[in-house]
Amino acid sequence: MLRVRCLRGGSRGAEAAHLIGAMVGRAVTGWAQRALQSTSSAAAAQSQRAIDEEHVTEPEQQECPVCSYNEWDPLEEVIVGRAENAQVPPFTVEVKANTYEKYWPFYQKNGGQAFPADHLKKAVAEIEEMCNILRHEGVTVRRPEPMDWSVVYKTPDFTSSGMYAAMPRDILLVVGNEIIEAPMAWRARFFEYRAYRPLIKEYFRKGAKWTTAPKPTMSDKLYDQEYPIRTVEDRHKLAAQGKFVTTEHEPCFDAADFIRAGRDLFVQRSQVTNFMGIEWMRRHLAPDYNVHIISFKDPNPMHIDATFNIIGPGLVLSKP
Repeated sequence: MLRVRCLRGGSRGAEAAHLIGAMVGRAVTGWAQRALQSTSSAAAAQSQRAIDEEHVTEPEQQECPVCSYNEWDPLEEVIVGRAENAQVPPFTVEVKANTYEKYWPFYQKNGGQAFPADHLKKAVAEIEEMCNILRHEGVTVRRPEPMDWSVVYKTPDFTSSGMYAAMPRDILLVVGNEIIEAPMAWRARFFEYRAYRPLIKEYFRKGAKWTTAPKPTMSDKLYDQEYPIRTVEDRHKLAAQGKFVTTEHEPCFDAADFIRAGRDLFVQRSQVTNFMGIEWMRRHLAPDYNVHIISFKDPNPMHIDATFNIIGPGLVLSKP
């Protein structure tokens, strides 16, 4: 789920009155000009064309539909993901590093195939019910496009199938009136942004800023191919040493590793977010925003909101 817009103050009534006044003023001026025109039909036609052109080129005044600076303001509009057609990601090194040993046989057996039908049916039903609850609370709910995630794609560096568009929080970050597309770090999520492009283009046309972070090649150099993970104990040791499956070969990050508090954003180095990705965000948002790196005693860091949430001014919910 991604917050697109939060409640905020403003002078919409004053803006509307100003716009109406300007329109009335232009209409009266145009009428006076026409009344004083020559009776020459050619001159009248030329003047009318000028008035029509002025009307056509008048810029449309509307409020940007995207505005969100934190995680706790009341919602006006939100993007909720889809579980339809979800695929189990291929069991690559970055997927292995983010899943526990007891689940490895499932990924080894089902990687690149659809999730079990009964599992998907329950997931779709639960998400739909959440959307209904949000709508009943007066929130506008937007959804990504349904996609066929079973399609196998190939780049010069890897071959993979897709995964899902169930978690917009992972791929999209709203900072003020800007939508930032995260580059991601899993090969199975390389083209996940395509499900959200129609929505993003709509927001862009209505005034939102739209930034796409540099897309990583996701070549073998981005991952530690010998990442020594076998047990939970290994995870604790590696995390304590600051070792992760992603290298610093090129920037990568998931949007869900950032959390917002006004002009300050907090981020963690994780299995999917490297320091190059964090530095790209720091430079992109400077000087208007500050980016702070924090860390936790987490044996498998991936997405900061699973550990640390700022739920109000001066109020943090943290998983010890």
